[in-house]
Amino acid sequence: MRHARRSHGNSLEIQAMTITGLVTFIAAYHYLRIFNSWVDAYEFKAGHVDPVVTGQPFNDAYRYVDWLLTVPMLLAEIVFVMKLSDEEKSSKAWSLGAAAALMIVLGYPGELILNESELGTRWVYWTAAMVPFVYIVYTLLVGLQGAIKAEADAEVAKLLNMACLSTVISWCTYPVVYVLPIMGLSGSQAVVGIQLGYCVSDVIAKCGVGFLTYNITIAKTRAAGGAYAPLRG
Repeated sequence: MRHARRSHGNSLEIQAMTITGLVTFIAAYHYLRIFNSWVDAYEFKAGHVDPVVTGQPFNDAYRYVDWLLTVPMLLAEIVFVMKLSDEEKSSKAWSLGAAAALMIVLGYPGELILNESELGTRWVYWTAAMVPFVYIVYTLLVGLQGAIKAEADAEVAKLLNMACLSTVISWCTYPVVYVLPIMGLSGSQAVVGIQLGYCVSDVIAKCGVGFLTYNITIAKTRAAGGAYAPLRG
C-alpha cells in the first residue's frame, strides 16, 4: 500500500513537471521567434537616435500562437493536481481550455488595431474576450473551491489556493496591457509598452504558477506517505 501511494505521488510529480516543461519549451521557442521578428522589423541607422522600421512587419502572431498552446495547458496543470475524479478533471480541463482558446481568438484581431481612429473597435474585441476570461477567473476562485476544501492536508489546500490566486492576479495584467493604446500610449511607446507588459505577465504566469504546481505535487506526495527525493544535478 505504501509503495502504491509513493507511485501515485511520483506520477503526480511527473505529470505536473511534464506539462510545465512543455509550456516552458513552447514559450521559449515562440519568444525566440518574437525576438527574431523584432530584430528584423527595426534597425539603428546613423543620424537616428531611435530605431527605424526596416519595412519588414513585426509579427506579433507568434505570441498569440504561444498563448493558444500554453494557456489551456497551464489551466490543465492546475486541475490535474486537484482532488477530483478523472471524469471531473477531464471535464474541467476541457471547459477551461476551450474558454482560454476562445478568449485568445477573440482578443487577437483587436491586438492588430493601433490606429487612434480605430481604437473603439479594439474595445469591442477586449469586451468580447473578457467574457471567457471572467468565466475562467470565476472557476479558479469559486468553481474549484470544493476540490480545494476536499484536500485533507492543509498545506496542499493552501498551495492550491495560492496557485489559483496567483494565476488570476497574473492574468489580470493582460487586459490592462491590452488597453494601453486606448489609455493614451501611441506609436513606439504603445508597441514597446505592450511587448514589455506581456513579457512580464508571461514570466509570472508560466514560471511562477509552474513552481507552485510542482510544490503542490511534492506536498501531495508527502501527505500520501510517499518519499520525496530532491532532483540532483
